[in-house]
Amino acid sequence: MELLDGQLVSRTIKEGLRLKVAQLTAEGRKVPHLAAVLVGNNGASETYVGAKVKACAEIGFKSTLVRLDDDISENKLLGIIDDLNDDPDVDGILVQLPLPKHISDEKVINTIHPSKDVDGFHPVNVGKMVQGLPTFISATPHGILLMLEHYKINTKGKHAVVVGRSNIVGRPMSILLSSNTPTGNCTVTICHSHTHNLAEICRQADIIVAALGRPEFVKADMVKEGAIVIDVGITRVPDSTRKSGFALKGDVKFDEVAPRCSYITPVPGGVGPMTIAALMKNTFLACEERNGATQI
Repeated sequence: MELLDGQLVSRTIKEGLRLKVAQLTAEGRKVPHLAAVLVGNNGASETYVGAKVKACAEIGFKSTLVRLDDDISENKLLGIIDDLNDDPDVDGILVQLPLPKHISDEKVINTIHPSKDVDGFHPVNVGKMVQGLPTFISATPHGILLMLEHYKINTKGKHAVVVGRSNIVGRPMSILLSSNTPTGNCTVTICHSHTHNLAEICRQADIIVAALGRPEFVKADMVKEGAIVIDVGITRVPDSTRKSGFALKGDVKFDEVAPRCSYITPVPGGVGPMTIAALMKNTFLACEERNGATQI
């Protein structure tokens, strides 16, 4: 069993971007600028946005954090996004989800201009991804592909089972793994809460992507020997033995599943860091495209 170390791969990607940004700076050219919008004071969202802003600083990107009260009106939020769309210095925009219930995620995502949609959620970018055209790929699926690429994992002809059908992870992951690309060419089964014989289907998988948000859902009896397991889930569960009072658990029961795997991602330290690394790559690409430079 080998760990797929997202921390290590993320550092490698960010270091490569840092060197590219240093070159841009030395040449007097524009450096990437990411604008993050945070609505309310959700603890998890604060943590995620903070990690993204920190990554920008490490690489040398410019970043702007727009903090808004949770009672902001939907129209006012959409107006702020329009202003960021019109700002020529801003290359990428992300609005941290979830949003307050009175605000439509769909309207917010659709308001971000596709050329600045570094989260890869806009329907235009999703459509291009489905067609296999160059575009911004949703950060978590993109990060998983970058990890598979780093570890030179052969996916061609493999049976991949994706557990979870969200628009953020499950659906794009199923499309990307089935695409005719070096990290694709899988036969993909996508499963969800209404799937019959889920455990039996998972046992047939060469690759399992667990992305359903249910801690330790995937057990050892659902995984065949030698499978590759990608754990996207991360949930806080009470743990009185820890100073914080909680532990972070993935969707996979790691201790019992890991011995059966050829590769597995840990939680934390697996997919999470790769999501941020992919977001940084998308932001760099957005800057390059907007300024007519060579793409990465």
